Amino acid sequence: MNNHYQLTDTDFESQFSNSTLDASLFNHEAHIRLAWIHVTKYGVDKAVKNVNTQLVNYVASLGAQDKYNNTVTTAAVKAVYHFIQKSKSDNFKDFIEEFPRLKTNFKDLLSQHYSINIFNSENAKSSFLEPNLLPFD
Repeated sequence: MNNHYQLTDTDFESQFSNSTLDASLFNHEAHIRLAWIHVTKYGVDKAVKNVNTQLVNYVASLGAQDKYNNTVTTAAVKAVYHFIQKSKSDNFKDFIEEFPRLKTNFKDLLSQHYSINIFNSENAKSSFLEPNLLPFD
């Protein structure tokens, strides 16, 4: 298997939550898909909690704890939620085509909310930093 799209949403969510998802499948787009699955199934607040908890466990299973960033993960879920509210799509593939900037311009998207580089901030990695420019809705 060479693409996360080869898994159903249920299988993708299950493998990720069990830390059995092949690491080669978990790219940025897959991270956005995970947020989409959780927001559409559980709502934004539960999605933030689920995705952060599962991501901590997943990166630990890979020995890559330094890759986890609480602020980026939470911001990703909240950004996905923002676009879901505007979306006409009922599946992730259509959703990401409808809002490609989540995939192609994610850093630029978050720079509208943060004046600091949250991707390299130690504080942002360990705890969620509220946006200081534009709040998430």
